[in-house]
Amino acid sequence: MSSPSKRREMDLMKLMMTDYKVEMINDGMQEFYVEFHGPKESPYQGGVWRVRVELPDAYPYKSPSIGFVNKIYHPNVDEMSGSVCLDVINQTWSPMFDLVNVFEVFLPQLLLYPNPSDPLNGEAAALMMRDRSAYEQRVKEHCEKYAKPEDAGVVPDEKSSDEELSEDEYASSDNEVAGKADP
Repeated sequence: MSSPSKRREMDLMKLMMTDYKVEMINDGMQEFYVEFHGPKESPYQGGVWRVRVELPDAYPYKSPSIGFVNKIYHPNVDEMSGSVCLDVINQTWSPMFDLVNVFEVFLPQLLLYPNPSDPLNGEAAALMMRDRSAYEQRVKEHCEKYAKPEDAGVVPDEKSSDEELSEDEYASSDNEVAGKADP
């Protein structure tokens, strides 16, 4: 790879070609939001989160900063800031990993296998260790309250600007007159 900026572009394009919805924050390619769905067969199933990603100048040699925008109840996610405590992102990051790994492997694993012994949310960690079923119920309540598609900024049934027009819409737009002809 010739430079970190080329790798950043390549990883971002690779992420955009998956099923994840990516929304750029500014003109650069360093800050964006990703729509993330809770893993199936977990208390997070059905939840939709908006995850903010910031890529440092030294990416991929330095790990991305990952944070949940809408609330999530989890021992390893700070309830106020949404910051994620995940070893593979924070300490053991390698340039071998890419953004798709973050959303297809690291975050789902974090939600499926919380680590209550290294918490950012002490209350969630304590509840998980004390009463797993009460913890899972609280997770589901948080999902219903804070992780609906509209909480993540998802607008249902809206056509994106890059969708192709149907044949009828295309034909009707061709027949419209742009303005009056000069006399």
